[in-house]
Amino acid sequence: MLKLYDCSTAPSPRRARMFLAEKGLEWETVEIDLRKGEQMSVEFRAVNPSATVPVLTNEADGVCITENIGIAAYLEALHPEPPLMGTTPAEKAAILSWNAKCEMGGLMAIAEALRNSSPAMKGRALPGPKNIEQIPALAERGLLRLGWFMDGMEARMKDREFVATDHYTLADITLTVVLDFSKWVKAQPPAETHPNLHAYLARMRERPSYKL
Repeated sequence: MLKLYDCSTAPSPRRARMFLAEKGLEWETVEIDLRKGEQMSVEFRAVNPSATVPVLTNEADGVCITENIGIAAYLEALHPEPPLMGTTPAEKAAILSWNAKCEMGGLMAIAEALRNSSPAMKGRALPGPKNIEQIPALAERGLLRLGWFMDGMEARMKDREFVATDHYTLADITLTVVLDFSKWVKAQPPAETHPNLHAYLARMRERPSYKL
């Protein structure tokens, strides 16, 4: 049985939930409340010493996977249909490339801005077991990077339905989460200046996995 160590309010485990749902799989959820610091518990750090979610385990083969890209690769190999990571060399390369762009330019930029500015994260500017102080300049840089990313994706999505290929993929999961997560730093671009992104997000909201 697949087991997902999750946090219903956090963006990273949401990506894993969406991938599982798009594959049509069933799984058991273990909720780890990050706001209460449950990721720092002895019990959870026995599962993942890095104290981060998501974590996917499978009793059938004993795996324990602690990164979204590893979770996606594992599930894709076990359940290749529907293909979310490509079927041809060109598709696989495009999907991983655009997923990386969305991670680095989008998710990491938001995290940089949020973790270095939120009062709730004072002394916790990085995820994991180590405490580190906020650097306000990094928050400013994160917002700047995010603005550049949004402008680039607005241009990318002109006359396109999906990010990387002609069908829904891992890259669409990541971009969807980026667009929603950007609200946390009040940086979701307005529809007047980014109509392609707003139309894209409206389409993504129609998918059952979006609601997870």
